[in-house]
Amino acid sequence: MICLLPHCAYLSETSRMLELHRALTELGLPVRVATHGGPHERLLAGIAYDVLGPGLSPARAARFVGSAIGLGDPGQSMYDDEEIRSYVQAEAEYFRAHGVTVAVTGFTLTALLSSRLAKVRVVTEHAGSFVPPVFERFLPPDRKPGRMDAYCSGFNRVADSLGTEGIPSLAALLLGDLSLVPEVAEVLGVSALELAAWNPDGDPGYRAGSRLKAVGPLFAHLDLPLPDRVQKFLNRPGPTIYLAMTSTPAAQIRAAIASLSTLDTRILVAGTIHDLSDLATDRILIEGTLPSHLVMPQVDLAITTAGQGSVQTAMASGTPLLGIPLHPEQDLNIALVEQLGAALKASADNLVAQATQMLDNRSFGAAAERIQKLYAAVDGPAEAAGIIASVS
Repeated sequence: MICLLPHCAYLSETSRMLELHRALTELGLPVRVATHGGPHERLLAGIAYDVLGPGLSPARAARFVGSAIGLGDPGQSMYDDEEIRSYVQAEAEYFRAHGVTVAVTGFTLTALLSSRLAKVRVVTEHAGSFVPPVFERFLPPDRKPGRMDAYCSGFNRVADSLGTEGIPSLAALLLGDLSLVPEVAEVLGVSALELAAWNPDGDPGYRAGSRLKAVGPLFAHLDLPLPDRVQKFLNRPGPTIYLAMTSTPAAQIRAAIASLSTLDTRILVAGTIHDLSDLATDRILIEGTLPSHLVMPQVDLAITTAGQGSVQTAMASGTPLLGIPLHPEQDLNIALVEQLGAALKASADNLVAQATQMLDNRSFGAAAERIQKLYAAVDGPAEAAGIIASVS
């Protein structure tokens, strides 16, 4: 039995688990879904799933996101020790009760411990492209995640108390027994053979059995309609920017809107869980969660925090991207497509200038269209499902 564990505080991780659920179901495989809950749990409507624990309230989910890797204090572990222990034990009990042999997760990090307790294999995708053969090329030795224990302390205290294997480094926190790397070699700069050949080779910064496997792009195709008002907004003449900074504090989104509002362009905002309705004007349309795969092909520029899902949605749409990364994994995502000419990395003080540059220069769109053709040749969810099936 395969169990998917979406972290529903994150739109990206919820939507990627939905893509895997669809692909695994198409293979005729039985799949269970379990989650800690969260604001994006509503996207699971239509499939059977179980909530483990008390459920994540919107406030608790926001605190989790704000304390996550790259945003919170590296000395903490996003959960307190009692939360970790409770979730680990609940997950392990669930795995045993339902005969789970493989747990697949995107950032439900407690699965790294519960899988050891229940003796099941854990497959992850939340590292994205931020895996050793790739980040070793970009980072200096003193910043390599395999040498850092950031965010691991709480997990290791609980692991010690439960008598199970801990997490030796930040890099190990991002990897499972098998980690899916959802990117094409032409963007990643590392071949599928190189990824498959990697192993920890005795490095104490990694769990001994960690392995990598390349799959194609893995991004959301949310089963949501595009509202008529949005389509009418997109149909209006003139350039359009799509601002989708999901899993980002509201204050940062508001600041980006304030800056971009000085441009002579329309702005469509995916506010997701934030109430930004007071910022709406004739040129600024504020929405909640949108099916980005339907929006991005219709806009001139996408602006996101450069999570892998949003980067891949833009590239699959042939749409140039301006990234405002919040942590190292997102830095890498934007760097990979920036070096191919399809994106730029921005910050608050140069957002307007770089948005103007990208809107005025057709070369960014042409580069994105080249990547679009690469993505069209592969079926990432189907490849991932086949690999998961092979280890279940």
